[in-house]
Amino acid sequence: MEVKSDQLMNYNSLPEYLKDNEFILDYYRPEWPLKKTILSIFSIHNETLNVWTHLIGFFIFLFLTIATAVMIPREDHETIYTLIRIEELSSSNNNTIINTSSLMMSMISPMLTKPIITRWPFFAFLFGAMLCLLTSSLCHLLISHSEKMAYIMLRLDYTGIASLIVTSFYPPVFYCFICDPFFLNLYMSFITIFGVATVIVSLLPVFQTAQFRNVRAALFFSMGVSGVVPIMHKLIVFGDRPEAVLSVWYELLMGMFYGLGVIVYAARVPERWIPGRFDLVGHSHQLFHLLVLAGAYTHYLAGLVYLRWRDVHGC
Repeated sequence: MEVKSDQLMNYNSLPEYLKDNEFILDYYRPEWPLKKTILSIFSIHNETLNVWTHLIGFFIFLFLTIATAVMIPREDHETIYTLIRIEELSSSNNNTIINTSSLMMSMISPMLTKPIITRWPFFAFLFGAMLCLLTSSLCHLLISHSEKMAYIMLRLDYTGIASLIVTSFYPPVFYCFICDPFFLNLYMSFITIFGVATVIVSLLPVFQTAQFRNVRAALFFSMGVSGVVPIMHKLIVFGDRPEAVLSVWYELLMGMFYGLGVIVYAARVPERWIPGRFDLVGHSHQLFHLLVLAGAYTHYLAGLVYLRWRDVHGC
């Protein structure tokens, strides 16, 4: 077995379970000890950017989750009390003050007394995104340690991908059909069952082999494409609402990012065109990671549109 002095390995010298992309020719880590494998996060190899793109993405979404939690509106009881006192005091004064205070109450009170829309579907999506990004980063870091580790990490990776896709459905479905329990439960149940079935299928050993690359891509892509149905339904029911139209544009952009990512992943471009040139920087999986991040962030922006819609207008 040919091992370089820097202890990186070429594709032909790899054990079979690590042979996934024959167009990436060099800079593989052999079956290093666990500690050295973990510390390789700080060294240069063909998985370095795969690890860091999604690890940085994880922290970005952690920040977004915290920021979203901080921005949850709360009932301002002090403001309500102040307005009530103004109303009481104005009753003993002239009509101008009465009219002014009444106008303030009519404008502000509905916003303060309206029930705050639940956030759990949005936070479920954020959790799904963070789970996907973290498991992906860990998988790329640890997969080369041993065949057993590769088996475990790949399944965690597939579970993370399925979680992101499933939870991405929750905000649009929940906030669009919150007033229609039948379709709300129908769509939520369908995508959840689809996701669980995908995770179960991914537990099969054959699912991780290079021969099933296109099958994996097609399965996860099919999960995403199934979202077209509730989006079309949303446009039929709420096509006159600017929030519905704006969110669709975000969702189309998200679909473009995810779809392009799947194509790049399955086609293994650009390394297919010039094998060895993109071993460290620019190969398909790195581009796939960046496109996933872009798609997830676009979906986050769509989620904010849904929250503003239901916070203001309710059911």
